Amino acid sequence: MELQALWFILVAVLFTGFFFLEGFDFGVGILLPFMGKDDRERRAVINTIGPFWDGNEVWLVTAGGAMFAAFPHWYATLFSGFYPALLLMLAALIMRGVAFEFRSKHDRPSWRNFWDWSIFLGSALPALLWGVAMANFIRGVPVDASMNYAGGFWNLLNPYALACGLASLSIFTLHGAVFLTLKTTGEMRERAMATAKTLWTPAVLLSMLFMAYTYVETDLYQRLGINPGIVPVFSVLALFSVRTLLRRNASGWAFAMTGVAIAFSTATIFMGLYPRVLVSSLNPEWSLTVQNASSSPYTLSIMTTVALIFVPLVLLYQGWSYWVFRQRVAVDAHHEY
Repeated sequence: MELQALWFILVAVLFTGFFFLEGFDFGVGILLPFMGKDDRERRAVINTIGPFWDGNEVWLVTAGGAMFAAFPHWYATLFSGFYPALLLMLAALIMRGVAFEFRSKHDRPSWRNFWDWSIFLGSALPALLWGVAMANFIRGVPVDASMNYAGGFWNLLNPYALACGLASLSIFTLHGAVFLTLKTTGEMRERAMATAKTLWTPAVLLSMLFMAYTYVETDLYQRLGINPGIVPVFSVLALFSVRTLLRRNASGWAFAMTGVAIAFSTATIFMGLYPRVLVSSLNPEWSLTVQNASSSPYTLSIMTTVALIFVPLVLLYQGWSYWVFRQRVAVDAHHEY
């Protein structure tokens, strides 16, 4: 039981890291066609995430691998039931990766414009669908007594899940705009600051809508209690503080607070989910839990040893890469990542 809880926490941490890091990647990609007035400015926007975007996606691969090894029944039910949505998301991520590589292979404006919009679509679609997926985790999906998904694609696109998807899309876009205020200079930075201030209002409104809808559609608040603890409360406070910090030109703190809002919101979802990993809307007793969905204790113990060795190495390497590429990006720079 201790190893099962440990690996549930580790999966939650991996998803939290993915949403925090890939969240600003998605946000920058969504803003790319609108923030750059010409090719030089769009190239500068891409350069802000050029050294990081592929490394940030490693968190998703690691989270999927940890889920597969530690909770194979969760992985099997999730990937079979959510297959069309996950396939659509994968296609978008592939198109996004190809666009980063192919955009500069030709200087024809129509060529670059096509790949710029591919980056937009490849960023916006996953940002929306990840919110949809997390909402379905806690709301519940049709899972039968044999741990098989018994619904269809449209079961996943219910109003509650779409509300969560719009909330995640708006917060990731805000996160990306604040990141651009940290990584750009001059007029581009001023434009990013104005964009972030504008995006704050819809992000807050959609987040409040999702929170209210969660009270109606799920048992998350009942499980967390009247006093839900500091994690969900601080998530709300962090998001509300962003506007004030932007007005004071404290971009670093504003970025930290959008990151905290994303991280603590993800933690709240996993806190309300535990010890379940996937809720059954057909019968609560058919829900997948850390007990009935996990691997053997021996497998978990081996995985724990491996994780203790390699996870710190990955963190050190990624921290080093962020330190090396910490400088701001100027529009006149000609580096292409």
